[in-house]
Amino acid sequence: MSGKPSLKLLQLPVPPPSYFAATGNVPLAAGTLAVSLETAGIVPKLCNVSVVNPEVTDVMGDQALLVHILKEEPDFVGISLYLWNSERSLWICDEIKKRSPNTKIFLGGPEVNADNPFVLDNQSFDVAVTGEAEETFQKLMLSYLGNNDWESISNALVRSKATNPRQFSKPENPDFPLTQFSSPYEKGFLSVDPKRATYLETVRGCKSQCTYCFYPKSSTNLRTLDIPETVQLIKSLKDKGAKELVFLDPTFNHRPGFEKFLDAIAEVNGDGQLKMFAELRAEGVTPNLAKKLAKAGFNKIELGLQSVNEETLQRIKRYGKPEKVAEVAKMLAGEGVELLLDLIIGLPGDTPEDVERGIHFFLEHGLEEWVQAFPLSLLPGTNMRRDAEKEGILFSPFPPYRIIETSTFPNSAIRDSVFLAEDLLGRRLDETPRPFLCQADASEKDRMDFDLDRQSDSVILNQLHLPMNRHSALWFSASDWQNHWQRIPKFLLEKLKTDPFGIVDIVLKSKEIIPVPILEDLQLSLASMPPNYLTRTLQHREENMQFRLVLLLSTATKIDRIDFEKAQRILHGLVYQEMNLESILKNLDFLGDTKPCALYQEESIPTKIWKQLVEKADPESIVFGSRKWEKLWTEEVLGYGES
Repeated sequence: MSGKPSLKLLQLPVPPPSYFAATGNVPLAAGTLAVSLETAGIVPKLCNVSVVNPEVTDVMGDQALLVHILKEEPDFVGISLYLWNSERSLWICDEIKKRSPNTKIFLGGPEVNADNPFVLDNQSFDVAVTGEAEETFQKLMLSYLGNNDWESISNALVRSKATNPRQFSKPENPDFPLTQFSSPYEKGFLSVDPKRATYLETVRGCKSQCTYCFYPKSSTNLRTLDIPETVQLIKSLKDKGAKELVFLDPTFNHRPGFEKFLDAIAEVNGDGQLKMFAELRAEGVTPNLAKKLAKAGFNKIELGLQSVNEETLQRIKRYGKPEKVAEVAKMLAGEGVELLLDLIIGLPGDTPEDVERGIHFFLEHGLEEWVQAFPLSLLPGTNMRRDAEKEGILFSPFPPYRIIETSTFPNSAIRDSVFLAEDLLGRRLDETPRPFLCQADASEKDRMDFDLDRQSDSVILNQLHLPMNRHSALWFSASDWQNHWQRIPKFLLEKLKTDPFGIVDIVLKSKEIIPVPILEDLQLSLASMPPNYLTRTLQHREENMQFRLVLLLSTATKIDRIDFEKAQRILHGLVYQEMNLESILKNLDFLGDTKPCALYQEESIPTKIWKQLVEKADPESIVFGSRKWEKLWTEEVLGYGES
């Protein structure tokens, strides 16, 4: 080792459904661990530490990111594992060990629990830490940097010391005050980006005992950041340019002195510059508190109904009354607050009829626009996972740990309930995967074009070995698809060796609608690719979030209605045709329905036409070849960009 040892802290993003969609990736845990090492005098005296920038993790594909991490040959790598990133993170662990065997790898985050063999059976990490890690991480780093007192380290699984591969050291509940560690934004380990939400914690622990949630097991004692410290932090974040604050407090209104807390925030945010988000329990929220939340700047609030079956609510220790959730939701909506109202599909004790009653409950109260209904996941470390066998719950051991069935909820009913909820609500309940059809840019590693008539397998495979961005597009053209389509799955398998967790749009550029049997066989080939979080997360609707097959027709293609409808069904609606503005406007009411969706390739769009598209078009029925327009559409019309 030359000079001081180095540590890189890494948190990988939620894989978004679209190229320009926000990842919501704020590595707060990584930044907080860096602060803990500085507080203990470890950084910078004994070790240098850096948090890998989200702008790197959010853009780079797997190989490019791996090269970036190992570029400076770090002595230590710490990785925060979450449901959405654990598979990709563990692959990175494996590759780090292959290329840099002496690098020590530390794992933490909510995925690290004794009941999660999916993580703990990985052979590449050196130490796994469960629960809140600040103090544990200090002791861990001191041990590796010279003080070999492993006995004092709680909540850790040290690979070299463990006799049982899933046996953690003595458990210890954290009791340190939140004021013990400064904000990573204050210390410079994280930067405030006005285009991203800024995450902060003012409470740890949760008084609720919901069996599907990890927080009750983590800590039932509330430890709070006092009002003066919170006010100072919010002022500082505001001065640094923050526009949106997301409070990660498990149940925001359970903190003592909540009303005074809101008054203090309102004083700081008197100019309304900051927009804020938090999750509440409906119990205890009064009209006065609803007004104060809005005045403080909370423009979005999440409320969990979870089920309308009160016996189920008792069984999962959620408790509460559905009518109270509706009452508070109306209060908040009346103050101009946007809502997220949760309904979980497949809770133990619930039946498909309960889910249907839940949707009708929201409809009857006029709250349908804010409902988010989703299948239950049995998260590591939760009481519900512990009691799954007793409760008659079958679930997948792989992320996102979705239920397969319960004693009252058959497997087939899970998917049926999702689609019934969508029919009743009149919209899709998750973000629609949007293909990336932008023109090639020499400065970006996100698109490759192949002519199957002219290019040999070896030429194409050589290009596919090049690292690409996290989300990329592979364009294939051919005059005879019958003779060439079988080459494509082979190319994709080769690409997986380079970027196994990349999102790839496979664009079939054609002058005619490709025969249905070929499209069906291609979809079957994609479905047989190695599974991961990306392929499982939309499995209940038979969609593949990792590989999206897109048929792109030329302007001159004659559309046979029957062939088009068959292709549209097989490709889940991802049939596009290049169109000019005149053709788009002429067919605006039919795009994505009886006509293909539109790809507009030009850089120029008159302001008047743009406004017309925004006001009248189905947002998913048009994509743009221009990166400028596609980004603007994603952010302003679809509403899920970074800014």
